[in-house]
Amino acid sequence: MRFTSLGSGSSGNGLVVESGTTRVMMDCGFTLSATKEKLESRGLKPSDLAGICVTHEHDDHMGGVARFAKRHAVPVYLTRGTAQWLPPDFPAVLVRIIDPHTPFAIGALCVEPFPVPHDAREPVQYVFGDGAVRVGVLTDLGTPTCHVQQKLSGCEALVIECNHDRDMLMNGPYPVSLKQRVAGRFGHLDNASARHLVESLDRSKLRHLIAAHLSQQNNKPQLAREALCAAVTCEPGWIGVAGQEDGFGWRDV
Repeated sequence: MRFTSLGSGSSGNGLVVESGTTRVMMDCGFTLSATKEKLESRGLKPSDLAGICVTHEHDDHMGGVARFAKRHAVPVYLTRGTAQWLPPDFPAVLVRIIDPHTPFAIGALCVEPFPVPHDAREPVQYVFGDGAVRVGVLTDLGTPTCHVQQKLSGCEALVIECNHDRDMLMNGPYPVSLKQRVAGRFGHLDNASARHLVESLDRSKLRHLIAAHLSQQNNKPQLAREALCAAVTCEPGWIGVAGQEDGFGWRDV
């Protein structure tokens, strides 16, 4: 089993998980051409994808889903709340409504959705497994919950939101209303909160820890690395960072 990010941040998100011949993309916030190029950079074609698992309706996560899925006939897995944001002409045959608490299978992958506090209609995040190892992905979270901790504990790989440094956000150029939204209970995870979340998890099997969804205005890769490094007591270089443009390359679990 392996995974790769195609890009992570407010300009677009996409991540691919692979087990055997099954490949699933989580979110697609890119244009049709950009998505195709990003997949090709990872040695993949659109026809290689068995499905797209959507977290929520915000444009940087769902903006490219409908066009890509319709063009390449890829099934889309999403909650009923998120599905309300699909365009009216989207083919019903490609829609797979999921329950936020119920795991489901796509080929060789077991997909475990879990609900999260975020300012969207019915948002979820996902854990992907193949029966032997698990990859937990958490890119948009306002407040950690006991359920989130339970779902992410024991994973071999974690991709965790480190959206902002709180001081940079509060002292930055955003209007007060936007600062409050980003830092609020249904906003985004700051570096310190990401650290505390990781510290609270069972990390006994952890092999990969990657900071994701960094704000280009309100964070720096070095700060995110330092926060996660403190959580697991490792060298900063061991912590990965998902870039906005290039994400990160394939990682074997």
